[in-house]
Amino acid sequence: MLQFGVGLKRWALIGAIGVAIWSIGFAWLIRQFSDLKFPNFLPWHLEGFLLLVLGSGSILAALYGFYRKLSPVLLGSQSIEDVADQIYTRWSRGRGPKIVAIGGGTGLSVLLRGLRDHTDNLTAIITVADDGGSSGRLRRELGVLPPGDFRNCLVAMSEDESLLGELFQYRFDEGNGLKGHSFGNLFIVAMSHITHSFEQALVESSRVLAV
Repeated sequence: MLQFGVGLKRWALIGAIGVAIWSIGFAWLIRQFSDLKFPNFLPWHLEGFLLLVLGSGSILAALYGFYRKLSPVLLGSQSIEDVADQIYTRWSRGRGPKIVAIGGGTGLSVLLRGLRDHTDNLTAIITVADDGGSSGRLRRELGVLPPGDFRNCLVAMSEDESLLGELFQYRFDEGNGLKGHSFGNLFIVAMSHITHSFEQALVESSRVLAV
């Protein structure tokens, strides 16, 4: 599990140092009840207190580091090996090549979905010529950029395409005014009105999808 470069060993080392410092601080505080001898730099109670604080801070920092590394993959994992594989996969993708994809339509989202398995350093430059279906209707009626291709690419680049991805891709098949629209398109347009910026709407949507 502690594979080279994953970033867990450094937190384990910080935690070990914290435990050692905390132990020394505790011994410092109880030295008046024992025969332990330590050099006097400060009053014994202040020295012990400072060491306890320093040790506790190191331990908390190590726990936080482990939490940041492990929390995204612990839920739903079936075994320790599964957790280790997911951590290493995330690490390797984070160090993957930087790729810029230019295009639009279904092809771009399919390409991004395939590239996502190899790198997290993806940038998509999306054309905005879509004038059909839900995107075309929103473009004509509200004067916004067609959100369909943006939606498809966000879902393709998201960390988990299961439930949220299905929600963003859900298309209403009935209802006056709703029929033919996808939830993701409506979400992006609504967010652009709330943030007063289509670009910011994409940023917020990417956070929802964990892109």
